[in-house]
Amino acid sequence: MRGALVVLGGYTNVDGSDSVWQSTSTVEIFSAGTVGGFTSLPSLSCGHSAGTFAIAVEERTSVAGQVLLIGGHDDEDERLSMVQLVDLDTGTCTLQPATLNSRVDFTAARVPDGRVVCAVGGIGPSVINSAELWSTPEGEAPSAVWTWTGLPSMSVRHVHCCGFLMSDGRFAVLCGNTNDGSGLSSCEALKVDEDEHWTLLPPMHHARLDFVCAAEARCIIVAGGSGAPKAEVYDEVQARWLRLPCNFPAEVECLHDIDSALM
Repeated sequence: MRGALVVLGGYTNVDGSDSVWQSTSTVEIFSAGTVGGFTSLPSLSCGHSAGTFAIAVEERTSVAGQVLLIGGHDDEDERLSMVQLVDLDTGTCTLQPATLNSRVDFTAARVPDGRVVCAVGGIGPSVINSAELWSTPEGEAPSAVWTWTGLPSMSVRHVHCCGFLMSDGRFAVLCGNTNDGSGLSSCEALKVDEDEHWTLLPPMHHARLDFVCAAEARCIIVAGGSGAPKAEVYDEVQARWLRLPCNFPAEVECLHDIDSALM
């Protein structure tokens, strides 16, 4: 977010025993050149937040910028369709139109024209393959209230997957797992324009879930995930996945439930 890393909500350990965890409303920021690590920002006015997906919208009406918080779940593990626009300078949360589907463990991204696409995830015990777009209703003025509209569904249901923008502006969703817990190696990309459709990408060498990915110089780097000790890179020019010549340390079987940020 404007060159800084912002952490919103999540879980905190209540009694230090790894047995009691509680969602939190805290917000922290780490900026380049900061001495002493993370610093606190005002807490979320909408209360505790966990399992949400955060999208930076960088509105200049805020001193510190704004973030869109989508979906997640409450302390009773109920899946949410709630969307909040968070002013990082004040912690004020402004309720936005809800998503068409409640989602958790899903993925989302902001496409180049500012619209936001989110896809797949879980609803209760089920995994879905739907996608939707947050934008101004067609034919309305840019100042109109943004709403969610449905997009074509993916060919495969995903959860615990990874999503990002490719160099050509397509939104890609990678791997994850299905409703029965089976790991996936499949990948699909969505073209968000007048001819919206998903296209299959080459599958990865390893099935992965709860992993991380980053895009740079027309390459997609993925690492970690349950049962996948090797990292891979997708070359967009060659349209193929390549194994990277590196493994995680021998004492680490695999890394999962992790996140990343491109520096």
